[in-house]
Amino acid sequence: MIDDEGTALFHRTMPFTERLGIEVLEHAPAAVRARIAWDETLCTLGGALHGGTLMALADSAGAVCAFLNLPEGGQGTTTVESKTNFLRAIRSGHATATAKPLHAGRRLIVVETEIRDDEGKLVAKVTQTQAVL
Repeated sequence: MIDDEGTALFHRTMPFTERLGIEVLEHAPAAVRARIAWDETLCTLGGALHGGTLMALADSAGAVCAFLNLPEGGQGTTTVESKTNFLRAIRSGHATATAKPLHAGRRLIVVETEIRDDEGKLVAKVTQTQAVL
């Protein structure tokens, strides 16, 4: 089920996510889940979702997760480091990202995001560090 409030938050704060067609399934401090549908315009020549598309999905989910875990007085966050391991391709269906906080400090928030296909198979694992602004 689509989380309309979460989707509106993504699209309002990161207009690029609307252009990509990212939909939010859940947004809470403990976890942010968002997905993107396979579309040939987001693919490589081989018909797999482009790695940049998957990274944009993960970075967006991670950014909202970090924002929802801001310490008192924090105004926002910005990505200062991101590492992605790609494990398999997506050639149909959806890529679904689940972002969870690993560490929510006063100056840095570390988020881990798993991207899975419609069968629940792990497609990519992303660890990112967000600086608190």
